Order: sequence, then structure tokens, then C-alpha cells
Amino acid sequence: MAIPEDTFVECTDGPPGSIPMHEAFQVDNLGAEVVPEGIYVSGNATTIWNFPRTDRLSARISIFHYNRGTWEPTVFNVVTRDVCSTIFDKNTYWYTSWFQNLLNADEIKEKCLITKDTVLVYNPFLLKLRADNIIGPPLHGRYKSVIIFEAFDENNVRRPTSLCCEFRAQVKRIRN
Repeated sequence: MAIPEDTFVECTDGPPGSIPMHEAFQVDNLGAEVVPEGIYVSGNATTIWNFPRTDRLSARISIFHYNRGTWEPTVFNVVTRDVCSTIFDKNTYWYTSWFQNLLNADEIKEKCLITKDTVLVYNPFLLKLRADNIIGPPLHGRYKSVIIFEAFDENNVRRPTSLCCEFRAQVKRIRN
């Protein structure tokens, strides 16, 4: 099954000049199947957007909770200043969740996610959407992740185009 079009939706309040996932990556050959343990991912994705390899790609993931008709920010955020230099660090979310499963890691190390026509070829894997050791009130209800990628040139000036997408899901506590 291909990734449904509404899996990664356009941001409701993205940065100026932001584009949705399908304008940055061609994902027709990337499959995803939701199973009780997570999301089974296989296939490949190809970059559409194009920035010089000398650019720095930053990423920000922010989690929001839907409460009484409004998306409220939570304390859960991930910020990565330089994605290309960290995606193969075995201690990062990027590596453990996505990039350890690449068949063509050497090509991605060279081109990262910013060079047009770069193909990310995945070994089939299970993406576990799970957070462990959360201290605080129990998480349940409707949540969304807002994912923003921004490119910065050699002078640290933000490029006018960025990627912004949202992933929405129902969250519940699972006891071991």
C-alpha cells in the first residue's frame, strides 16, 4: 500500500514559503502499512527539491495536542540544527527511526536530503511510533506532529523554500 495522500498533510500554519511533502519528495514508491506495532515501511522516495550540497538542512518536530477545537503546543519538540551531519549518528532519533534502514547509505551521506533526484532506498522496516519513559500526565487523545525542514546557505541565510507537513494520530497509553 502506498502512503495515503492524507498521511502527511500540509501545515495549517507553516513558515512563509513552505511546501508540502509531495512537493519536496516523490513518494509514489514508498509503501506504508499501519499495523498494531507501528508502521511497516518499504520502498523508496526521491527528492524533488534542490539545494546546493553546501547548504545546511535543519529540522524541527513539534507535537501538538487537540483540545476543545484548538491545537495546543506540548513540551515535546525535537530540533536538529544540521540534519545531514547527524542522520548517521547511531545515537540520534534520525538514525534509529529512519536512516539505519537505508540500502544506499553511502549515496545519502554524499547527497543528503537536499540534492534533487537523490533516491532513498529502504530495507523494509517497522517504524515504532512510541515514546518511552514519559513522566507527567498520561498522553491520550488527538495529537499532531508538525515537521519542518529548512535549508540555510553558506552564509547561514534561510532559503525561501522550506518543507512543512503534519502527521496526525490518535494517541493512547500502552502498558507493558
